[in-house]
Amino acid sequence: MEARRSKSYQSLNVSGDNLEAQPERHSSSILKPCVLLLTCLVSVLLVILVGTHRTPSWELLRPVGTVAGIGRKNSSSKAPNDRLLGGLLSPEFDDKSCLSRYQSMLYRKASPHAPSPYLIRRLRAYEALHRKCAPNTDLYNKSIEQLKSGRSNGPMECNYVVWIPHNGLGNRVLTIVSSFLYALLNDKVLLVHIPSDFTDLLCEPFPGTSWVLPPDFPVHDFLDFDTGTPQSYGNMLRDKVIDDEMLSGSPNATLPAYVYLHLPWYYNQWDKLFFCGDAQRMLRRVPWLLLKSDHYFVPSLFLLQEYEEELRQLFLERATSFHHLVRYLVHPTNAVWDYVTSYYRAHLSAADETVGIQIRVFHNFPVPFESMLRQVINCSLSEGILPAVNLQERAAPASKTDKKAKAVLVASLYSGYAERIRDMYAKHPMTTTGEVVIVHQPSHEGQQHTEQRGHNMKALAEVELLSFSDALITSAWSTFGYVAQGLGGLQPWILLRHTQSDLPCRQAMSSEPCYLMPPPFPSSHCSKDHGDAGEAAAARQYVRQCEDELGGIKVFD
Repeated sequence: MEARRSKSYQSLNVSGDNLEAQPERHSSSILKPCVLLLTCLVSVLLVILVGTHRTPSWELLRPVGTVAGIGRKNSSSKAPNDRLLGGLLSPEFDDKSCLSRYQSMLYRKASPHAPSPYLIRRLRAYEALHRKCAPNTDLYNKSIEQLKSGRSNGPMECNYVVWIPHNGLGNRVLTIVSSFLYALLNDKVLLVHIPSDFTDLLCEPFPGTSWVLPPDFPVHDFLDFDTGTPQSYGNMLRDKVIDDEMLSGSPNATLPAYVYLHLPWYYNQWDKLFFCGDAQRMLRRVPWLLLKSDHYFVPSLFLLQEYEEELRQLFLERATSFHHLVRYLVHPTNAVWDYVTSYYRAHLSAADETVGIQIRVFHNFPVPFESMLRQVINCSLSEGILPAVNLQERAAPASKTDKKAKAVLVASLYSGYAERIRDMYAKHPMTTTGEVVIVHQPSHEGQQHTEQRGHNMKALAEVELLSFSDALITSAWSTFGYVAQGLGGLQPWILLRHTQSDLPCRQAMSSEPCYLMPPPFPSSHCSKDHGDAGEAAAARQYVRQCEDELGGIKVFD
């Protein structure tokens, strides 16, 4: 590793504004013009084949409306036979209603992780439950009448988790997956509120039914629910509205008609008691749970004895939980998919390999542009993700068999990173590996605009494009990157914050996201739900510290 890193650093001057290769010094002045001329001719031809490196804006892209020639250049001949992802997806959908559902696997690397037979059975059983309890069915209407009554004596035949959107696209996808798994573990039905900025982004994931919460839902102000909401689990526990009789599971206890679960990053110590065993036993009996979060809270579910055995059967490889569930739930609508496939065919399909680079700079942890650019370059070179530009060494002779094209897809709110990397390879196309590198960036919005539907459509499209990568570089803490790596089943190289390590990046051990701000475990505020120290240590074997956040936890195998 050190030898490779040293060679890469020597190849480029990555200090200051100059990220170009150092001048070449050959002894022969006769060969130099010939080599340069040959290099230019080969580069021009390959640029024509791969596509121009200056990509058009999203507004210039037009839906193609055909599936001819789709898929990866180096995809396996067996790929089309796995359109159901090993049984993960139901075959009951009409293909044309959501093209991405059965086509996305043609663009991604084949997953080496098969879903467990038990997970497949549970998903089919859930789909049947959802059809029975979907909005506007008799059983749904019966549960709505109970909700309007203001009280409950226990679970109904149909019980629900209502997802409340919070923060950006990445946060929303992570919490949809988390909420679905929570519903699955508790035999509840997931319904999602779709605001105007989120309409026509995702296909319905369950056949023959809808997961959309109807607009006439009787709890009218749930979008305003937050820390001070009286109906939150934490506040009801603090104010003793939820008492010991309810927590003990007494059949005589009168339960609230619904409970609001407040789980965003700013939740307090009372809210965090949601992750106690007695809370889970009580909440299972409440017919309506309204859940708001902006984090992937699945790792803390793995720490609860209530779910340990069920999760073990669902995910024989624990670190594939998100990979399986996000591919099951998240399918872009045809409007988004047209953008994705049009862009892929125009700019990425001819490349032998695609590298995704996702760069996110947070306002509360600002990083100077040059520092971030240097970190991206150093990571990509030291890990062999991108070839070095080194004019001090003669490049390998170009030929039809060894000349490869590598496409780089940059996802960032800013254009500067892609422009500087692109200029580096455009000025010096002679790489040490003989590869030609072409850099693309679909959009650069400047700022995040979650409240705008068009912005969210672009974000979802770029997440999909990143998931098609052969190698992926992501930013620490980025939920956007988490979704891309989960969809693609990729182990990304994470751009670490400088306070974490002197290394520019570190490869993740799996595609699982990090729960960035989890509650403490084992919690001293819970009753003896977590068992003894030995059981806590056993749980810690597969729920450990994240690569990109020292205080976060992540599921490992």
